[in-house]
Amino acid sequence: MPNAELIKKINELRKIRNAVILAHNYVAGEVQDIADFTGDSLELSIKAAATKAPVIVFCGVSFMAETAKLLAPESTVLLPELSAGCPMADMASADAVRKLRAEHPDAVFVAYVNTTAAVKAEVDICCTSANAEKIVASIPADKEIVFLPDQNLGANVAKKLQRQMILYPGYCPTHHRIDPAQLEAARKQYPDSPIVVHPECPVAVTALADAALSTGGMLKYIRESDAESFVIGTESGIIHRLRKENPDKEFYALAPAPRCPNMKKISLENVLEALEQMRYQVELPQALIERARLPIERMLAVK
Repeated sequence: MPNAELIKKINELRKIRNAVILAHNYVAGEVQDIADFTGDSLELSIKAAATKAPVIVFCGVSFMAETAKLLAPESTVLLPELSAGCPMADMASADAVRKLRAEHPDAVFVAYVNTTAAVKAEVDICCTSANAEKIVASIPADKEIVFLPDQNLGANVAKKLQRQMILYPGYCPTHHRIDPAQLEAARKQYPDSPIVVHPECPVAVTALADAALSTGGMLKYIRESDAESFVIGTESGIIHRLRKENPDKEFYALAPAPRCPNMKKISLENVLEALEQMRYQVELPQALIERARLPIERMLAVK
């Protein structure tokens, strides 16, 4: 089916269902273009809760749709592609967190939002890549911290704050495989272009970049910068949005371009199927919703 026809059908059904469509910055450009809101995972979940829409179609990976359900439990949350998971989120299980809790009973457990609802239910507070430094800095200096699941984000925060933390050995495969040689090659090829990377990259990579920022931070940095071109060191789907918002600037991906295969599973076809069949619905027990929402609410309360 041609895209124009797909989009027409999606637009008809979203009105019938009174649905809001959310798209992460990393999904395919054509999916971003049909969304009501595009952003990072937590930003989108907060938007979802604020809209009070009865149906939320979350174009992202599974933990993001779960987080939307935690913040908008009365809504029907649909994940267009059931197999769109997150390897990093899957690296940390609730059992593993409970085991760590037994070994470090007095520690504060900080979980990146890139975790399952079951893991969120076991921790004290959540963080995002945008506010991780602020959340960790808010914890008293005499408290031990266990940070999970992303060892790279944790290591970057620990370095910035000069704070010791116990780091869970998880990582985002897409960002973890970015290496310093790619940045060095990009610097030679585009010497006048600031290199902006994501803090899910290893410390050896962020140390060579001009800035290490969340996707929201990248958008702001580039919007406010006088530079005319940039090298982007994160999942290359964000370049679609960067070009739309900054038509007068040039953007280059690292080579090879970082690509998340799970984010790219979301298509216009399965967005339409989700709306037609009201599939795949995110179902979470009420008790889990209440427990898993608490560390998110604690995070949002940190000033």
